[in-house]
Parts: sequence; C-alpha cells; structure tokens
Amino acid sequence: MEQYPVGDPEQGLTSNEADAAFTALATVDQRGIVTGWNTGFEQLLGYLPVEILGRPAVSLLADEPAASALPLFSELPRWHGTLTLRHRDGHRLEVRVIAHRRALEGGTHDWVLVSAVAGTQPSPGDDALMRRGLLDSPCCPTALLDTSLRYRRCNQAAEVAMDLSDEDMRGLRLRDVMLGDPVAEEVEWRMLRTLETGESQYLERHARAPGETRDHAWSIHLFRLEDQDGRVLGVASTSHDMTEQYWARKRLQLIAEASTRIGSTLDVRRTAEELAAVAVPDLADFLCVDLLTSLDDLPEQPPGALRAGTPLALRRVAHRSVFPGTPEAVVAVDEVDQYPEGSPSAESLRSGHAVLYQVTDRAIPDWLAKDSLRSSRIREFGFHSAMAVPLTARGTTLGVVVFARHRHPDPFQQDDLVLAEELAARAAVCIDNALRYTRERRTAVTLQRSLLPQSLPEQAAVEVASRYLPAGARAGVGGDWFDVIPLSGARVALVVGDVVGHGIHASATMGRLRTAVRTLADIDLPPDELLTHLDDLVARLATETDGAVGVPPRHTKTEAWGTADSDGEGTGEGTGDVGATCLYAVYDPVSRRCTLARAGHPLPALVRPDGTVELLDLPAGPPLGLGGLPFESFETELPEGSLLALYTDGLIESRDSDLDEGISRLCQALSGPAASLETLCDTVLEALLPRRPADDVALLVARSRALDADHVATWGVTPHPSAVAKARKDTVEQLKAWGQTEAAFVTELVVSELVTNAIRYGEPPIQLRLILDRSLICEVSDASSTAPHMRRARTYDEGGRGLLLVAQLTQRWGTRQSAAGKTIWAEQDADLGL
Repeated sequence: MEQYPVGDPEQGLTSNEADAAFTALATVDQRGIVTGWNTGFEQLLGYLPVEILGRPAVSLLADEPAASALPLFSELPRWHGTLTLRHRDGHRLEVRVIAHRRALEGGTHDWVLVSAVAGTQPSPGDDALMRRGLLDSPCCPTALLDTSLRYRRCNQAAEVAMDLSDEDMRGLRLRDVMLGDPVAEEVEWRMLRTLETGESQYLERHARAPGETRDHAWSIHLFRLEDQDGRVLGVASTSHDMTEQYWARKRLQLIAEASTRIGSTLDVRRTAEELAAVAVPDLADFLCVDLLTSLDDLPEQPPGALRAGTPLALRRVAHRSVFPGTPEAVVAVDEVDQYPEGSPSAESLRSGHAVLYQVTDRAIPDWLAKDSLRSSRIREFGFHSAMAVPLTARGTTLGVVVFARHRHPDPFQQDDLVLAEELAARAAVCIDNALRYTRERRTAVTLQRSLLPQSLPEQAAVEVASRYLPAGARAGVGGDWFDVIPLSGARVALVVGDVVGHGIHASATMGRLRTAVRTLADIDLPPDELLTHLDDLVARLATETDGAVGVPPRHTKTEAWGTADSDGEGTGEGTGDVGATCLYAVYDPVSRRCTLARAGHPLPALVRPDGTVELLDLPAGPPLGLGGLPFESFETELPEGSLLALYTDGLIESRDSDLDEGISRLCQALSGPAASLETLCDTVLEALLPRRPADDVALLVARSRALDADHVATWGVTPHPSAVAKARKDTVEQLKAWGQTEAAFVTELVVSELVTNAIRYGEPPIQLRLILDRSLICEVSDASSTAPHMRRARTYDEGGRGLLLVAQLTQRWGTRQSAAGKTIWAEQDADLGL
C-alpha cells in the first residue's frame, strides 16, 4: 500500500516539491507589489520568480478592471473569484483565485493568493468518489478529497459553510482554503492518518466556518474511500452542526460547576465572586452582583424598599469581566449607586422576574439618556445584550445579578436566561446563608466580647497584656476567655478557659463560667478547690441543657466531654453538650509564690528573667464537667520579672502542624526580645497563627512583680487581751514610718477589732500583717478554720458590732481559708500618695 507522509498538527504538515506544484501560491503586499512566487504560479503563468517579484500584481492581468468594479479589499478578510491573467507567452487564462488577507507584525498586512494549478475540472475518478462519498446529504457539509488531500467534490452544504463554490475549491487543499487556521491543519493531519491507517477519525471543534457569521460546534467524521478492489481513492469528510447540543452541554456543565464552586464559604463577597467566576466568560462577558443597601444593617429589606417610582440603592459586592481590571464597570466594589425606574436592575427587582434586554430595546435608550457614563461605556465596549436576574431566597429579595455581552457576537437567548436564573437561584441561597451566618456571627462576637474584660483591672502584682481572636468564618465564634481578678493581700488571680463548641451557645456558657470563677475567687478559694466547684457547676449546666433540648441525661461521665468532632471543632449549637477547660493561677507578690491548677487545659509557659522558657509541669486535671475526679495544685516561686503565658489550645494546635511543633514555636516566640508585653503578644500571634485561625485564641501574658519588703510589716500576737494594745501601738508606729498618719485612726480601730476577735474566738498562733500597696491592707491570721459572720446587734446586745464597724470603715473585707487556718483581711482604698 502506498505510504502517505504524516506530520504533527502542532508543527504543520509535511509536504514535498511535487505536491507543491499542484498549488499556485503568491503573496502581494498592501501596496499591490508581488512579494512571493512559488513553482505553482511559475507553472501556471510561465514567469520565473526573478521576473515577477517586485512588480505590481496588476501587471499580471490581461485587462485592467475599472475602479468601480473592484470591491473594497481593505474591509474583506477573504476574496475569491475568477481573474483573467496573461501568460508569459501572451495568451489569456481564466484562473480561479482565492485571496486571503493576512495580518503581519507592525500592524500591516498582505494578501496570499491561492489557485489550483491542475485538477480544476472534474476528472473520471470523481465519479467513483461520488459513489463512495455519499454527497447527497442536504444539511451536513460533505467533501471528497483525493490521496493528495485536494478537493475533488463537495456538496451544497459544504459550499455554504465555506462560502466557496465546488469549482473554487477543486484542486486545493483545506489549508489553502482556510489559510492559517489551526483547525484546518489538524483536520488535514487526521486525514493523513486516515489514509495511512484506514481508521476513521472523529473530532469536535468549536470554530467559525468562513461562510458563517458566528462560531459553530462541529463534529467532523473522516473515513477512507476505497474502490471494489481495495485501491485507495481518497478521504471523505462529513461535518455535523452540533451547536445546540454544544450549548446544552455547556449549560449543564455550568450548572454542575456552580453546584460545587458557588458557596464554598460563608462569606457574602466571596460567594458573589464565585458566581462571577462561573459565569464569565462561558455565559457572559461582564457580570456584576449588587445587593440592596437595606441588607447592610437589617435582616430583610424594609417595607416599601422596592416601591415603584423611587430609585433603588444597590451596593456592588462583586463584578468580573473578560478584560483584566474590569474596565467596563461604572461602579466600584463596595460603592453604592442609585438605579432609577426603567433600568434593568430596577425592573427585575420590582417585578421579581428575570428580564432579557437588547441594547436597541426601547427602554434601554430612555434609561441611558439619563446616565452619560454608562452610555459611553456601552458604546466604547459594544454591549449588545444583557440579562438582569433578581437574587431571591426564602422569600427575601437580596439584590440583582446583571449579565452582559459585548465580545461574544451572539445575543442572549431564552435558554441563556433560564441558565442565568438557575445560577442566580443557587447563588442567592448561598448569599442568604452567608448573610444569616454573618448576622449570627456578629451577634456571637458582640456577646463574646461583651462578656470578656473590657479593661484589665489595676493591680500591682503583675503587669499584664492580653489578646482574643475569634475563629475564622468556618468554625464560628467559640467560648475562649481570660480574666485578671484582684484578690486580697495584694494577690492576683490569672484565668484562661475554653468552652467546648462554637456560636452563641458557647459564648453564653463562657459568660456563665467567667461569672462563676469571679464569684468563687471572691471567697478566696485555692485553685484546686475553685476548679472542683467549677466542675460541679459545668456538670449541672450540662444536665440543664440536656433537659432543655429533650436529650436524656448522660449515663456516663465521659460523654460530657465527647463534644468535639474530628476536626477539633464543636458539634454545633443546641447539642446539649457542655464542657470546658480552665487554668487558674494565684500569684502573691509578697512571697513571690504562684499556685496553679488546671482542668484539661494546656500547660502554661514560664519565661525566667534570664530568658529560658519552660512549660510548668502542672498535675493533669480532667476537663470540667466530668465530675468526681480530683484537681491538684502546683506551687512554684517566680523570680521578679518572670513572664507567665497562659493560652488556649487554638494558639498551638492546627491542622497543618502537630502539638509539639506548636509548643516549640510558642517557646521560641516567647524567648525573643520585645519592647513591651503588647508587642510580645503581637509577636506570638504572628508567629503561630494564620490570617484566619481555625479556632478561637485567648492569650494572657503576665510579668511578675515583687512587693518591697519595706512595704510589709508582720507581728506575732500573744493570745491574751493585753496584746491588743501592743498591736495598736505597733500599727500606728508603722504607719508613721510609711508616712500614712491620716489612715492611723481607722487602721487602729480595724486592728483592734480583728485582733480581739482572733484572741477571743480563734486559736494560736495569731499573726498581724500590714501591707502597703495600692491600698492599705490589714490581715489577722489564726489557726482556727471557723469564719466570722457579720450580723446586726440589737439595742441591748453587748457584742456583734465589730465586723459591722470594720465593714463601714473599710472598702472591702473578707475571710480566706488556708491549710494553717484562716485570715481575716480589710482594705482601705484611700489615696495614699503612691
């Protein structure tokens, strides 16, 4: 079997000199000078290249045509017809020529003239091709080509598609007829494969045929033609117009793509941008999404917002174009514009239905006459049709989407409007979800921040700085919290906690726990006892929540903590699950001792004055809510200037790194120099967190201070009534030494009452301590655990007025228990000039 050369469609087809002789090819520049001349034209007209190159092409004509008979070639992409040329020996030739206008670099162009040297007349072999090639199809362009891939015959449908007659194409190859078209080169390459292998070829291409005004989708079938003896005659090409099926598939593909791409987040702008990305450029050349400005602050548009006769205020949330930078847009993203009655957006929103407009429709010029900027953009870019589709979800009108075309030659059809409605409906539901989530999240964030400390209290024990970051949109606001609580005796409590779950339910639970911690701290409970009481409270909250949502009470305590999903996030709101972790620390600046206890919480980090960082090895306590398991305290001495970092697990845990890596990065960030604690907090967050953290983060950093020994005075008290006078005397002398003589009278009365009560009702040893800090603190300790109670004495009672007197003379008083007994204290918040 004869072998045919096969080429690569990306590199062009192979050829040879004998093959080239069948096609006459010449080039003429835009001045009409011949710049190219092949052997085909040499054979056709007899001129050698050296004789014709550089000469005017008109000199080849046998008769110069009248100027009025010539078309305006500068406006034609291609010209074909019959020219009367003069052979070199003088005789006249009627030659069919196809002239292709070809663009060159620099903005110039030339013309490529193509003509068949031989085979322009039907040959006897064409009859066999016709019998084998089924040329009788009235609607499918069909062409028959010989073994050199030159046209021999084509039917009427092919003539219409190519805008050439059968005679014009006979003897030429497809790449001669469609010069420079990559589709033509690929089809010829497939034809060569068909001739060589005998295998039929099938391909689909979306392109514009020379005789068509718009792109069509073509399915092209190629098969080899043989006679009864198996001799190869050529190849047949049949094309089927599948434009409707093509667009139907594209629409289905867009709908399928929209279901996966639109609504990937709960962010309004991102959702609108996803809608634009799906529709441009496959459906529209330009798209904009505008939402009612009434949605900025209200859950729904107020009554009358869409009333006829009033302009509509719409906020641009997204737009997209086939051109970079969206130059067609008149309104910038986030800007508000007014749309008067008669505009596509207003009519679509007020009617509640999608509308399809052509720029030539009567309503459009009337509207554009009032908007010179939009009118100029429409003329500049050549907009010809537009669709406005309302965004409606769950009975609420949200805004409008406008689809427009200017580069795509075909105007929108009814099928496009149906597709646009489907895309808008999907986007509307996602935008409504995002709006609802945004409102709920704003409410949760507001609640969360209102329940957190608005400002940290003044106290002298530690210097503190804090940060709270709510989780990103995916997880929602959680229940992380922190607190700084001044305690008696110049001490301070540092608290960090984390409630299981996210949303308003977690924020409300956090508020209840924070209030409970403050209440328990106010009665000076040690850290381990405080966590025990808090654990009981969380267990009761879980039982109450279960009953509220109709869930049976838990039968095992471990279920109370099984509230996090596989991603470490809460199971959602209203699940009935309540649980929390907590770290509670008490620091005494007099002794520089810090006592800590934790309930399922990450270990705190301690940065010593020399810069070394370590995690304090606190005993592990169960998360709050399990109940029945003990908590243990851990006590350590903090050198003055030590740094204590308390945080929630969102700071060190992430999906991208393990816990050990997070702890290592935290220690590294804490060990670096920082100008202030505020700067240190920022450094830690920047080093450990992404821009949108997956979980809430609470961070509390405290630098310890030590109270000067000169500001503390301690005396042992003999358990005898005579010791009261000496205690008063020592107190007055110490106040004189401190320069606080104005407080001597009140302090002397307080010391007298507290020491008397200790001698009368307490047990030795008894100790009196004065602390001069931001306030003047008087403390009396004894070995008895019995706490006094304030009561109102009746008229003739001899006792019962002491503590009432203390409460009236001081700003605060109270009792705290210790392993050695109890301490009764009182504070005066007078201005001491410190």
